[in-house]
Amino acid sequence: MNLPNSLTIARIFLVPVLVSVLLTKFEGRLVMGLPVELVAAAIFGVASLTDWLDGYLARRRNQVTAIGQVLDPLADKLLISATLISLVQLGLASAWMVGVIIGREIAVTGLRNLAYSRGLAMPASGLGKFKMASQVIAILLLILGWERLPALLVLGQAALWVVLLTAVISAVGYYQGFQRAMVERAAKVTDFEAAKSAREKKIS
Repeated sequence: MNLPNSLTIARIFLVPVLVSVLLTKFEGRLVMGLPVELVAAAIFGVASLTDWLDGYLARRRNQVTAIGQVLDPLADKLLISATLISLVQLGLASAWMVGVIIGREIAVTGLRNLAYSRGLAMPASGLGKFKMASQVIAILLLILGWERLPALLVLGQAALWVVLLTAVISAVGYYQGFQRAMVERAAKVTDFEAAKSAREKKIS
């Protein structure tokens, strides 16, 4: 087990810890003497940092593995989905918005798996990366604005709209990219078969 994969697994284990901190009713809203929102934001921040760090280390150390390529996006989806659902439970995020965002994640993951099964690569787009960054910012603002700082809560809810819009637009972009790749592949196959048929006729 290399270091990048260990960080990915650590991110997965942080998910239930974060959910427990968010949803447990601590006396005085304090965890070990600290406000619960600060503890939750710190856990989420560390987990999000490992998302960048494991990929960076895997590329830097040339330790990209098949299991890492499977676990990394799974850990991302678990972290974001579990946190957003917890925020809905706390009344900090709209259920329908979270439903659309998580539904988009499932749809894009399915599309990527379909593309991979057909030998097509679908790397993260620039808009998709921006969506991920905006998700982290929105969630941090929502957690930090929980009861004590309502101004941050308003900013977090506004940021969630940015997440929603970029999630939908980037999903459409992934679908269009998949369609173009399939059309190009079909055209190459047709051209190859036509050339092969022409050669066979010329030989005969």
